[in-house]
Amino acid sequence: MKIERIETIPFRLPMHGELKWGKHSGFSEVRHVLVKLYLTDGAVGMAEAVPRPTIYGETVQSICHIIEHELAPRLYDRPIDFGDFQQSLHEIKNNQTAKGAIDIALHDAMAQSLGISLAEHLGATGQKVKASYILGVGDNDTMLAEAERVYQLGVRVFKVKIGRDWAADLERIQLLRQIGPDLEMYVDANETLDYAKGKAAERLKNLADYGILYCEEPLPIEQVHERAELRRGDYMPLIGDDSCFSVRDVQRELALNTFDILNIKCARTGFTESQRMVDLVTAQRKEIMVGSQASSRLGASRHGIFAGRPEITHPSEVSFFLKMKSDIVASPIPLKDGYVMLADLGNVRVDEDLLNDHRLPAAM
Repeated sequence: MKIERIETIPFRLPMHGELKWGKHSGFSEVRHVLVKLYLTDGAVGMAEAVPRPTIYGETVQSICHIIEHELAPRLYDRPIDFGDFQQSLHEIKNNQTAKGAIDIALHDAMAQSLGISLAEHLGATGQKVKASYILGVGDNDTMLAEAERVYQLGVRVFKVKIGRDWAADLERIQLLRQIGPDLEMYVDANETLDYAKGKAAERLKNLADYGILYCEEPLPIEQVHERAELRRGDYMPLIGDDSCFSVRDVQRELALNTFDILNIKCARTGFTESQRMVDLVTAQRKEIMVGSQASSRLGASRHGIFAGRPEITHPSEVSFFLKMKSDIVASPIPLKDGYVMLADLGNVRVDEDLLNDHRLPAAM
């Protein structure tokens, strides 16, 4: 059995409002790429590639081009071997989400060929995953309306973006506390805190006083020794994300002991490399969550199933689809007491009519 062909289909989905993060990043719609991988036995695997120019340097156009002209040709006419294919994909540098989507689609297709669920194929033995929701920077009225809507839908864990205005950040956290007594929060600083003169440490102490669970990427990635020193302060658990794009990155961060929890984003590392990360991190007695790159229900289903692995114990960011006004998937992903069920994630299928409604020309 071999890969017959790989197809890329760009699509656009409007969102409820805008997601803002970091110093100046944001977007109000997603333009992603559906990757379809066809095996010679008729199985078709699907995945969602998520261009983020300000993070990975990828665009819809670059993903489609690199898959068609560089990545896919390296995989054709060869027996399927995930390790060998990873080496071939990594002959092309960067292009993280293009490679990640190919790997996820291949695993999806292989599960079909084997006649088992994707969850069985990935060793995801859990029945449910506790969902967290990404709440961006914004004015208080807009932010509260969004948070209350999502809370009413069943989410009980929010990841709150911070870093543009410290006083406004704390005010926003206080307001969110009023939504419900069972609401839990952690923050994502997106590398915006200032290490100088103990400012980052002071802010982590403040966040701990406000009941925040943990902080993601408090300092710029290049300040690697400062991040290690900040973690040694033990102010609150720190999450590694942008500092851990690859297995090589994770090995470096583990050696310097810069994080407590790894945020694995399958969209950029696929399933094969993500599993290597799991093995490395658990061997060092670190913990894991699964993150989102603003995926639709298709991406949420793939990443959520991976989050059903027994090593992954923290809430995972599998509810971003709640921010979409429409989708390329017709079947819902209900939340039950703050959890998504792996059985529901396994039933997610792309609806061809919806895909055609949201399809973008290849040149867009």
